[in-house]
Amino acid sequence: MNSDLDTAIETALHAAQNTLIVSHVRPDGDAIGSMLGLGLALQAAGKTVQMVLSDGLPASFRHLPGSGQVKKEPQAGFDLFVTVDCADFRRVGKQFETMRKPDINIDHHITNERFGDLNLIEPEAVATAAILTDHLPKWGLEISRDVAANLATGIVTDTLGFRTSNTTPAALRQAALLMETGIDLPELYNRSLVRRTYAAAKYWGAGLSSLTTLDGIVYGTLRLTDRKNAGYGGNDDADLINIISAIEDHAVGMIFVEQRDSVKISWRALQPGLDVSKVAQSFNGGGHQAAAGADIPGKLEEIQPRVLAATREMLKL
Repeated sequence: MNSDLDTAIETALHAAQNTLIVSHVRPDGDAIGSMLGLGLALQAAGKTVQMVLSDGLPASFRHLPGSGQVKKEPQAGFDLFVTVDCADFRRVGKQFETMRKPDINIDHHITNERFGDLNLIEPEAVATAAILTDHLPKWGLEISRDVAANLATGIVTDTLGFRTSNTTPAALRQAALLMETGIDLPELYNRSLVRRTYAAAKYWGAGLSSLTTLDGIVYGTLRLTDRKNAGYGGNDDADLINIISAIEDHAVGMIFVEQRDSVKISWRALQPGLDVSKVAQSFNGGGHQAAAGADIPGKLEEIQPRVLAATREMLKL
């Protein structure tokens, strides 16, 4: 890590009085845990902090410390702008399109476009929350029990409970360090990765009944009508992609989630050596070698065959 960059970020964080922290649309556990972890640490240091998610906070993360502070719109008056766990600035939401570029960009995606004035990008980290676990003490910020609960949630969710291929001894040591603050890691794990609402389970049922295979790809489809019929309140896949990615004897797992004017696609590489981030990037998305996503404007019936064809071609399936 560049010590000059660490010093510059520390100086900026402590000089600011009102910090805006944002993450990407359709936020996952790492986006939420990183934003809340950094935000609470800054508040403990006497700073005013705004924490904003364009799509709001999913119900499954409302147990996290500080979650009640999350807003959908920023208020004027901030003097420091920070993004966390966001590979490109377009993904923070439409209300930020005309805003100045971020002062600090903290992320672990290899596809990050380095759109901030200060860019702390560590693709080898298992989660953005893992980066913050390492760097908060370097910046003179305390990892309290509440901060640790959020950071641990980010690490646990992005590694699927330490099951992803990029899980390292360092990640396990980070989890142990966070546990030493007194957090209940098994409970955080259960709430983030195991527990599901009845509506989410019905939504899963619709997606699983749609499963299709094609030349080494196994994919599911979730339509707007499926969401409505299940009574599911989110606009994501309720983490169904994690179930699809556990299916044997396939090279790639995918999920297509219909939105009102676009389709959200998630890819998972199910075999070593495949890089699905390259496919996602070709559709203005991004992510990691083993897990990536994109949000493509248009209709499901037109987008799905085009994306499947590109996936087969680029990954030589």
